Amino acid sequence: MAPAVLASLPLAGQVVTGDALYCQREVCTQIVQAGGDYLVLVKDNQPQLAEDIALLFTDPPWGEQFATAESCDRHGDRWDHRCLRASTALQGYLDWPGAQQVCQVERVSERKGKVTHQVRYAITSLGPERATAERLLALVRSHWAIENRLHYVRDVTFGEDASQVRTGAAPQVLAALRNVVLNLLRPAGWTNIAAALRHYAWQSGAALTLLGLAP
Repeated sequence: MAPAVLASLPLAGQVVTGDALYCQREVCTQIVQAGGDYLVLVKDNQPQLAEDIALLFTDPPWGEQFATAESCDRHGDRWDHRCLRASTALQGYLDWPGAQQVCQVERVSERKGKVTHQVRYAITSLGPERATAERLLALVRSHWAIENRLHYVRDVTFGEDASQVRTGAAPQVLAALRNVVLNLLRPAGWTNIAAALRHYAWQSGAALTLLGLAP
């Protein structure tokens, strides 16, 4: 799904951010070859890559100095502190298309006395001359904001968490279809997805027009 979607987008000069599902050689190669850049999160779907990046930050070589950026925000009764560390130390070691920097993002949140701690890793084709630690942190934060909004719509409007579909590839197919719906509705100007679904449920002709199947 991702390669097909990316092929339809003007990627030259753009930075594509994505979660771990986008951390694939094919996807990163496609972005770089199209003249764009990527910053994608790394998890266990790329176990060796994740292990190499984690090791760099948990047991760095002697004398290694990381570029660092921090932010602290308050949202209502919740405090968020983020610290990003970036390095080019693995540039000549990792066999990954276009890789220039790797990052560790540590996030500590406190709400009503409860503290949560999260560490995530990322890889990017942006070198330090084009993306300082501050810019990388801004990109990660922007991605998380979009991700949080998307998850809210999926869970509350589409009822994704309550879905009983578990067999085979059906959950992935349904998730992809939900993404298609969102990618149709948002460019059409809809910000309230629930209202959009009700609108098109009652006006099938408008739905066909949105899909490009009717004038």
